[in-house]
Amino acid sequence: MKFIISFLIGVLCFVFCASAQQVIIKGIIYKRISSERLADVFITNLRTKGVAIGDQLGGFSISANVGDTLLFTKRGYTPQKQEATNYGMVVYMQPEVQLNEVRIVGQTKRQELSEILNDYRSKGLYFDGKPPATIFLPIGGSPLTGLRELFSKDARNMRRFAAFTKKELEATEVDKRYNRHFVMRATGLTDVDSTTVTRFMEYYRPSFEDLKVWGDYDLIKKIKTQYEYFKKNGDRPTLQKLY
Repeated sequence: MKFIISFLIGVLCFVFCASAQQVIIKGIIYKRISSERLADVFITNLRTKGVAIGDQLGGFSISANVGDTLLFTKRGYTPQKQEATNYGMVVYMQPEVQLNEVRIVGQTKRQELSEILNDYRSKGLYFDGKPPATIFLPIGGSPLTGLRELFSKDARNMRRFAAFTKKELEATEVDKRYNRHFVMRATGLTDVDSTTVTRFMEYYRPSFEDLKVWGDYDLIKKIKTQYEYFKKNGDRPTLQKLY
């Protein structure tokens, strides 16, 4: 009996000590060399993969052990790693240096598509196949140019290509924010779950219009909601979209 009691006391002490190590780490996040506080910073505990979002006043709190490495990320700032401490943390984040685009070898997708549109314009299509109504005015307008913009073969091709260009550029902008790394951090998935990440990203993809008005906090909330639904229903042959 004494042995059992001693064993139980030992287990309880172990559990208590283990739980006591994990605390709520709090702190403030600033823009480097500034007193400006940064809102909506994404914080990840690299050991537990737990995540949190900073508030509008730059404050944050996250469950961690003292000594855990915390990763702080925010769009437009260099990611910052810092060791968790048991007193109020102060984190400074460095704004990213936005370099002018330098064309060294090859062209970006935007440049390539723009050059093709410019080639159409060199053929006398100045309104991308969508002339304004004023061009048909007999005085001050150019009705023949308007008709060419509407009905010529080049104009039809240009309209189709302009629509394709818009779709491609919007998809590129979505990919910049909604990528595997971001999804894995928001859901807690890892490289081991590569297939699940791929299937989830095929199931849910935010629209360009959504991302124009969403900050990272909004996107993370949406990903979490969609992923919870996906976890419960993702094994179905056909999965109805959750809007």
